Amino acid sequence: MPQVESGCLASLCTDFPRGHPRIFAQRRVKPDRPGGNFALSHVRRGGYITMMDSSQSIWQLLRQLSEGGMNLEQCAEAIEAAQRRHLEVGDYARLDLSRRERTGFPEVVYAPGKTVDELQGILTSLLAHDRRNIIISRLSREHFAALAEADVASRYYERSSTAVFAPQPPETMVGRIALVTAGTSDLAVAEEIEVACTFAGSTVVRFADVGVAGIDRLLAVMPDIARAQVCVCVAGMEAALPSVLAGLLSIPVIGVPTSTGYGVNQGGVNALLSMLGSCAPGVLVVNIDNGIGAAAAAHRINSLIAGGTRE
Repeated sequence: MPQVESGCLASLCTDFPRGHPRIFAQRRVKPDRPGGNFALSHVRRGGYITMMDSSQSIWQLLRQLSEGGMNLEQCAEAIEAAQRRHLEVGDYARLDLSRRERTGFPEVVYAPGKTVDELQGILTSLLAHDRRNIIISRLSREHFAALAEADVASRYYERSSTAVFAPQPPETMVGRIALVTAGTSDLAVAEEIEVACTFAGSTVVRFADVGVAGIDRLLAVMPDIARAQVCVCVAGMEAALPSVLAGLLSIPVIGVPTSTGYGVNQGGVNALLSMLGSCAPGVLVVNIDNGIGAAAAAHRINSLIAGGTRE
């Protein structure tokens, strides 16, 4: 049954059946191997080029065919499916089925500009290909009601207008992301980040309403923030908080400017320029209200740091 979430995400990973995430790490070629000491980022143990996975799947299918485990027609269909990386839906969408395998972060469906029928077509196609944790961002409550089905689990997060279909939180969560907001009004974007990171497999700890207007609130939680692998700071108005954090922390700081603020804030432009012009080196900045972009960056950094380097 569809669920609507309006509060904190503390129970996020206990309400649904659990699955197992594919954790990505870095792999280095040893100096005594051909190619020397060459490093590839975002490399899984199975290989960076996803076609390697496809080749392994085809080999296994051919073995099943030779052993009588399937007939020729079944094998041909399975090979075609293994090689399929994109899925065309009508004349309006081309879904990237291998994005999570390539990047460690799943494709997120952006709802604005899409009709209910288009969203339904995309969702139905993803479910038919056994996709789980399908996130649709900026989805209105009315559109969610139209998409939700009794036989498909779903959850709607009211504050951020984010929906998750076929939710299956990872069995093992990775690392720790500190999600810091300057004010309570920034929680809509923060929730979008928290939902996306959590279902991608990162542990998220939220620190809300610790902006510079009362700096003592921030100092009280700094030891806890510093225990994370990466910090995501969501701030509107003058957006001074990311600079403060970057000056106090040794971990990466990702700034997310929000459209929160009065007149001169110009829908978040003031916050964006403030973060870009930070005097504290090392502040990484995404677009205004871009919670999904910040989540993707934070999850990748968190996974690489928490996973370490593996041969």
